[in-house]
Amino acid sequence: MAQGPLTELGRWLLLMGVVLVVLGGLLLLLGRLPQLPFGRLPGDFSWEKGNFRIYFPLGTMLLVSLVLTILLNLLLRIFR
Repeated sequence: MAQGPLTELGRWLLLMGVVLVVLGGLLLLLGRLPQLPFGRLPGDFSWEKGNFRIYFPLGTMLLVSLVLTILLNLLLRIFR
């Protein structure tokens, strides 16, 4: 039985909906955890003046980038 393009699109939309529900649930659960030190690392810049605030998490971005690079390299070496 041949499947039309609408059937395929429907499956993708359902899959994306499930992924969004799972991601939303994870974010709700993570919001209840105690505050992690990320965002207050040395190198994270924050400026405030009146009602205006600029936040630039340079130190946090560098740390997350380093950790993700190491993890992805390890995963790629394992599954080669």
